[in-house]
Amino acid sequence: MLQPIIFIAITAAAFWIAGRNFLKIRRNILLGKDESITGDSSLRRRNVLLIAFGQKKMFDRWIPAIFHFFIYAAFLLTQVELIEILIDGFTGSHRVIGSSLGGFYTFIISFIEILSVLAFVATVIFLARRNILRLSRFQKPEMKGWPTKDANLILLGEILLLTGIFSMNGADQVLQSMGAEHYPQTGGFLVSSQLGPALFGGMGEGALRVVERFGWWLHILVVYGFLVYLSISKHLHIILAFPNTYFAKLTPKGEVANMPEIQREVASMMNPEAAAPQPEAEVELSFGANDVTKLSWKNLLDAYTCTECGRCTSVCPANLTGKKLSPRKIMMDVRDRLEEVGRNMDANKSDSPTDDGKTLFDYISREEIHACTTCNACVEACPVLINPLDIILQLRRHEILMESAGPSDGLPLFNSLENSQAAWAVSTERDAWKNF
Repeated sequence: MLQPIIFIAITAAAFWIAGRNFLKIRRNILLGKDESITGDSSLRRRNVLLIAFGQKKMFDRWIPAIFHFFIYAAFLLTQVELIEILIDGFTGSHRVIGSSLGGFYTFIISFIEILSVLAFVATVIFLARRNILRLSRFQKPEMKGWPTKDANLILLGEILLLTGIFSMNGADQVLQSMGAEHYPQTGGFLVSSQLGPALFGGMGEGALRVVERFGWWLHILVVYGFLVYLSISKHLHIILAFPNTYFAKLTPKGEVANMPEIQREVASMMNPEAAAPQPEAEVELSFGANDVTKLSWKNLLDAYTCTECGRCTSVCPANLTGKKLSPRKIMMDVRDRLEEVGRNMDANKSDSPTDDGKTLFDYISREEIHACTTCNACVEACPVLINPLDIILQLRRHEILMESAGPSDGLPLFNSLENSQAAWAVSTERDAWKNF
């Protein structure tokens, strides 16, 4: 009875810590401004099915997509074995599902083992791509330090997870062949029936029980560790990719959102009689965003969903020509700033953000946002429908409209538009064409 008690205690601790961390992430996302989500819900569900669940956009690059699919498919189907581990952990039983499913159970576990072998191959290849081949998009300045370590830790955790699975199943297969008590016959698993006798065939029953329990505990502890670790890792996208693709914009990618306040001003200039009456109390207007609380909650959800894969940066023409802009860094900076705001709230035990004297411009330089050509290449490339361009435009709008600043070569254009409502600073009246 000791094992179920320990298992229940560890399970409760893992879910409590993970739940607390996920609630903080939810709170941080909701610090953003409200954004109305409209559009065809059936199309949104289609995006979730094809892009989040079906990994459709990953296959724009076939080779990494296939290896990623091996890990993804193994992750999904391994949950069947995880459910059985949870049931056995709570009840003290062993392979309780296998006893009721018979040969179908043998088929399922064998299929999971094949996927696990493929996932192991993919994991080794991904480690090599990052650390031996050193692909350029994984070597950008924003990937130095923790981001690279984070990716490697997850891949190493995957290897530990697979070690647990095959230690558990391999020793179990040998114990079954010995007729050991508490190890019911499940049939021969495709990989473990060969791997188990090869690795553990010379061991006694006691040693095999230790190996089997070691694999069982290693598997579940790595799963719980991963659950807790998700909240501080880029791999949070395995959860947030689903709501993020659902709430993604359905409008054409080149469409830029208007500012209602400016639309009203322009409308009143064009037709003063039809202008809506202004409220008596002056409302302080704010355009664009200079911090995370001025962005929308969808922008903040984008930041937490970022996989740091670098596909956006690898197709960015500004980055490719040596400019400082990296769309991936923009998303990482927004997330880092949001995390900082959340930590300040926790430290001050406050329900709302406190002024720490910092803004997003302390993370993202003016040079970066000025380098953007608004070509939407980053938006098109993202496998989970993140929109870095929207954040860049919000920062630009704040700089120009609230700070009266911006790149010097753009100031003549702005001055001309303001003074003569024309793009070019020429003396001829704009409507002079009517005289010809």
